[in-house]
Order: sequence, then structure tokens, then C-alpha cells
Amino acid sequence: MNGVHDLALFVVAGFLLNLTPGPDMAYITARSVVGGFRDGAAATFGITAGCVVHTVAAAAGLSALLATSAAAFEIVKWCGAAYLLYAGIRLIARSTKAHQASNSHHMLSPAAPSKIFREAFVINVFNPKVALFFLAFLPQFIDADAPAKALSFVLLGSLFNFNSLFVNLPVAWVASRAGHGLRDSARWSRWLTGAVGGLFVLLAARLATLEK
Repeated sequence: MNGVHDLALFVVAGFLLNLTPGPDMAYITARSVVGGFRDGAAATFGITAGCVVHTVAAAAGLSALLATSAAAFEIVKWCGAAYLLYAGIRLIARSTKAHQASNSHHMLSPAAPSKIFREAFVINVFNPKVALFFLAFLPQFIDADAPAKALSFVLLGSLFNFNSLFVNLPVAWVASRAGHGLRDSARWSRWLTGAVGGLFVLLAARLATLEK
């Protein structure tokens, strides 16, 4: 099929890879605990949209540039780390200000789903390891003599991204249910917001120390 082989194995391998805990799953879980399933779903679709970019980049050969150019890898890596650090500090500051300003029992207003979608999208796009993953994983299921390798990349990447929804959306739902009681408390809501900010800072540090 369009130069693709072992499709069933690809689906199973992709499903298992999506089940493996990583930064994306941690982000979806954190957003779901703080804001509920709606926020977790927005994070899921933002990450999926970022993976679409990586799929197209792999098909166009841009991911190969990250694999061969240390300078390109470092630029993308530091852009991603800077954005994560910025987002984390903002969330920590938000939770601190809410704590200082509130003697009331009002909960923190949740972030707009569109904002969470954009945030997840940017975080995923500027993670060079995701780009390298697509570049390393997808070609294993493409025939060496495939007449249209770029199309094969897009087909496999689209299938992988679609299948990821069957893992990440249930993760968002379970995490949202787990955080339901905590969100009813203004104190815990502030704490969770700060915790997500701290997670972002840790992810920024992790991304900044990645080696190609």
C-alpha cells in the first residue's frame, strides 16, 4: 500500500509507544487535573497538531536537517526550552498572586482551550526529539523502493497521530476524574496551577539538556 509494509505491526508499535509515559502525557495529565477533560482534550489536540507538523517535516526532509545539523538542533531545542520556561514561570506567578490576593473562596479561572491548544502545539513543535522520532520510526515501515516516500511518510504519520488519540484522550479523561475533587477547592486549585508551572520548568530543563 503506497510503499508501506507491516502496517499491523506499525499500528501495534505506535500504540505501545503512545502508552509509554513521556513529556506529552505528563502535560496532558497535568492540564486535565487542573482544568478538567476539556483542557486535557485541548492539550491532546494541540500535541497531535504538533505531530502533524513533524510528520510533514519528515516527509519534506526537514527533520533530516535536525538530525545532521547541530546548529539547527540547538536552535529548535533552546526555543522550546525557553517557551516552556516562560509558560512555567507564568503559571507559578499566577498561583502565587492568586494566593496573595485571595482571602475569598473563588477558584482560579481556567485557561481558554484555544490557549492550551496553542501552548501544547508550540511545546510539541519545538521539541527536536519528536522530529527525530518520526524520522527514525516511520522509515522502518516504508519500502526502500517506494515510488512516493513522502506520501508514505504522510500516510504513516497521519495514522500514528490518529491512533494516539485513543491513548491520550482516555488519559485526559482519567486524569480529569482524578482531579475533580481537588478542583473544587480554591487552595488546591492554586496549588495545582503552581505544580503545572513547576512541571513546565522541569520539562524546560530536561529539554535544554538534551543531546543530539
